[in-house]
Amino acid sequence: MKKKLAIIGGSYLQLPAVLKAKELGYEVHCFAWRDGAVCEAYADYFYPISIVEKEEILKECMRIGIDGITSIASDVAVLTVNYIASRMGLISNPDEYSEITTNKYLMRECFTMNNIPSPRYTIASKDDAYNIKGFNFPLIVKPTDRSGSRGVEKVLDPVQLGKAISRAQKDSFNGAAIIEEYVTGYEISVESISYEGRHYILQITDKVTTGAPYFVELEHHQPSALSPLVQEQVKDIVLRALDALHVRYGASHSELKITEDGDIRVIEIGARMGGDFIGSTLVRLSTGYDFLEGVIKVAMGEFVEPQIIERNYSGVYFLCKETEYLKAVIENKEDYPEIVEAEITDQTLRNIECSGDRSGYLIYKADKKFNFSNGTV
Repeated sequence: MKKKLAIIGGSYLQLPAVLKAKELGYEVHCFAWRDGAVCEAYADYFYPISIVEKEEILKECMRIGIDGITSIASDVAVLTVNYIASRMGLISNPDEYSEITTNKYLMRECFTMNNIPSPRYTIASKDDAYNIKGFNFPLIVKPTDRSGSRGVEKVLDPVQLGKAISRAQKDSFNGAAIIEEYVTGYEISVESISYEGRHYILQITDKVTTGAPYFVELEHHQPSALSPLVQEQVKDIVLRALDALHVRYGASHSELKITEDGDIRVIEIGARMGGDFIGSTLVRLSTGYDFLEGVIKVAMGEFVEPQIIERNYSGVYFLCKETEYLKAVIENKEDYPEIVEAEITDQTLRNIECSGDRSGYLIYKADKKFNFSNGTV
């Protein structure tokens, strides 16, 4: 009899998990709104229930008798996964700490209490009360509980601040925004997997964004070009931060900045895989370790310690108005042996304000970091 895995979320972000779980021989039960739920066509069973309806999903999972539950690229789904797993005696991070890994303000509070270096911050709650006395501009304003660059904006002066706060609050599920001092520097993320409180760092990713004011990611590359010394410092901070957040099981995606002076600041950490193909694809291409399989095996209690068996370069480029040159590359992808996968999802190219505005992507694997604007490193 097949073991049963519940996957929370049904959009294209969760499809790699559904396909991998099926490949591994599990019976897949997927929960999501039907609108945009591409996973419905691939899961063994699909339930048109919003992922925020915890009690309803719990009732179904108990009826089904699931053996594990997971989600790979959604902060909102993390709350539901932990809620259900804790009540069914399944493997997950402790439900009582779910909010600190999905709420940026609570996460900052946790970092402060545990001496994890991060930017100075404050909160703008629903009633618009906030205090930025002593803060230095520029500031970053973002929703406390959204991912994917939604509602994020750099603010240069007090005149812009009110509008940016309103925009972020509108995109926030709980109507709150976090205000923090802007940290200049090199952007990276750290991809890791945990089991029984032991953390395994798999890869460090270099990021390229649009910059101010919206900071939408345009490229991701693995492995990082940082020096070995800085990478060790980054790993030490991330391991301490994961412990502080009570991350014990599954994937995590830690975003950090390194200033020109070499100061390392944790921006935020998700107790889930990184989106934008970082977790689902790039880690496997660059290391040979099947991160997706690892996350599913954690949920099912069948975890095996990761082995890094390859040392390749991998990356993803996103198509938009700012990267218009990529359209011709994607349309002629057969001319580029480095390209693993490429797709134009929308013929209209937009100037992007959030990751949802992107119109396509290409993923590569090579023996060097590849620049598709000129075909070189």
